[in-house]
Amino acid sequence: MDVSDLKHYLVDAPPSVVRLEIEKHFEPLGDKQKRYAHFISRAAFEGTRVILRQVSPESEPIVCSTVTQNTTVCVYGYFDFILALYRSSGGDWKSLQSTAGISDVDLDHFFSYAAQFLGNNGNYKSFGDAKFIPRYQEPVFAALAATSPEALNFYKVTSGAVFFVGKPGLLHLGYPDQGHMTTYYPDSPDITQTEIEAVSKWMEQKKLLPENTRLLKSQENTFEILVASADTVIPGKGGEAGKETEFKIDDGILAGKTLKLVYGDYSNEMVTIAAHTKRAAENGDNENQRKMYGAYTKSFKEGSLLAYKDSQRFWIRDQKPSIESSGEWEGFAAVVNIERTRAFEALVDAAPSLIPLLPWGKDFEKDKFLSPDFTSLEVLSFAGSGIPAGINLPNYDDIRQTEGFKNVSLGNVLSAKAPNEKIPFITEEDLEVYQKYCDGAFEVQVGLHELTGHGCGKLLQETSPGVFNFDQANPPISPLTQKPVTTWYKPGQAWGSVFGSLAGAYEECRAELVAMFLSCEFPVLKIFGFGDGSSDINSEAGDVLYALYLKLFEPKSKKWGQPHSQARFSILQCFLQAGDDFCKLEYQGDSLKDAVIKIDRSKIPTVGRKAVGEYLQKLHIYKVTADVEAGTRFFAKMTDVDPEFWGGKVRDEVLANKQPRKVFVQANTFLDEATGKVTLKHYEATPQGMIQSWAERQV
Repeated sequence: MDVSDLKHYLVDAPPSVVRLEIEKHFEPLGDKQKRYAHFISRAAFEGTRVILRQVSPESEPIVCSTVTQNTTVCVYGYFDFILALYRSSGGDWKSLQSTAGISDVDLDHFFSYAAQFLGNNGNYKSFGDAKFIPRYQEPVFAALAATSPEALNFYKVTSGAVFFVGKPGLLHLGYPDQGHMTTYYPDSPDITQTEIEAVSKWMEQKKLLPENTRLLKSQENTFEILVASADTVIPGKGGEAGKETEFKIDDGILAGKTLKLVYGDYSNEMVTIAAHTKRAAENGDNENQRKMYGAYTKSFKEGSLLAYKDSQRFWIRDQKPSIESSGEWEGFAAVVNIERTRAFEALVDAAPSLIPLLPWGKDFEKDKFLSPDFTSLEVLSFAGSGIPAGINLPNYDDIRQTEGFKNVSLGNVLSAKAPNEKIPFITEEDLEVYQKYCDGAFEVQVGLHELTGHGCGKLLQETSPGVFNFDQANPPISPLTQKPVTTWYKPGQAWGSVFGSLAGAYEECRAELVAMFLSCEFPVLKIFGFGDGSSDINSEAGDVLYALYLKLFEPKSKKWGQPHSQARFSILQCFLQAGDDFCKLEYQGDSLKDAVIKIDRSKIPTVGRKAVGEYLQKLHIYKVTADVEAGTRFFAKMTDVDPEFWGGKVRDEVLANKQPRKVFVQANTFLDEATGKVTLKHYEATPQGMIQSWAERQV
């Protein structure tokens, strides 16, 4: 790999470390509610090692071997390396620096790497799936390791894996046969994407859900599906698989192969997680919360995703709780912000009148909009590779289409600000409006994206052989062709299984386009406190709309690192192709150094909205009719990157102006078992505070 390319993989220095503020929302809770939140937080964070282990071999694995009858030696991953240094120094970093004999600069580089490692739960970015590499050199690593016997074990076994860049493919997460990094397929270097997809197809046919599994190619003719569960022996003779745990395949590319279900993956973690979810159930405010966490406990104990789906049904029914949560793995606990929730509740009330405005007929929309609970949350704890700004759950279409869903906006994530944040590619005259209204615009965007974006649309399905959720004798007329549709989802098929790896970016793009289309409705902006509902593009509401419209591609591998990035690039293309000088990328000569994006504000409700609507209509119709061939071809065209201009000049300038992505320091809760009281502890917004918070979490 060209050494000059590596600068884009170096860890941010300094990192953007911000604190999630929660105290004023947590303290008013009652003791029982605080215990409920505490046990949810504990269950969430106990999944940390599961996440780390699924990122890279060097992130977490604790490998222990017996040296003598009474001696066991363990080697630690980088997660434990950081915590071992904290324990050995007692948090006295100056003392550790002196012992290691390293410079102030090297210590700062260690802090930068540690903060981003902990913030991403591993050494690959949660947003982009690219590896990040320390700025300090390996001798500094060795000097730090020498200060702690535990840390030294890690250093000896990894041979500097955190620095390794010898194979360019390993700088990105992906399929092993494409040379990328993954631990979803442990000890299976020769497993192919074709085999993985064939096993996934077989699981779909058996009605086995894949979300809590990994795949091991244990022998040439044997595949083991590893199921995460506390129990290593499943109840009955096959759990959700029926009566078998071993299957001989007779046809297809897996003909002659054996597939085995093996329970007990991550069993140590699942035991602890299930213990905490059980205690959360005991402290629930109502029957839905108790049943929800009872189902979570069963799921984590037995590896039953049917039980997990039941937990989501109880979660949907738990309307307007004081404490909100989820876990699948990622897990979170949050406190409801009652004041901000009122705006989202008003948006829910308005949704049935907004959705018919979208550019398709009622045949392609749910028969009845299932009004969800939509709350503004202040995050207490969020265990995962990164924290989103909003969430729409559950991800199971069969539940979403018929039973409902929930939306949440994470308020203290939206409002978290790093000092001296730069805003590149915006003109000076637009900067003041953008800075003033970007938070408000983001809240409107998240609300519409999660509620109406992910919440709209009816998948045309053959729900069981010969049974359809539409009039199959007189199929709906496609607005794209003006002819009856000819494709739909077959029994057992789901959106994700049909559209495969494209589904994530495609759906995020569709939801974002819905938000952009409906944000042009000025009564929506009024719901969030902007304007009086009148359509004046030069009003304060117009400022918010303008800021909303002003809101990672790796060209060598032709691989998008993050679904949202692929979606946003395609929306920029939509803007640029709208015509009538609606959107322009302006720069001087061949240099893009001072490039800015200009949008004609006056044309947002007309030219801009028309272009968004036409793009959205195509994406939506292809999705709901399962027209994967046309949808894939169209979306690929919209996300195609000219390697010289977009993948070269533009990308280089974007990377040169790239701002560090925020990593969040989260509070901890502590339970006094004698009194039943829970206390909250915050940490400073520094890498040292981030390390201390994790050390005191003791996961």
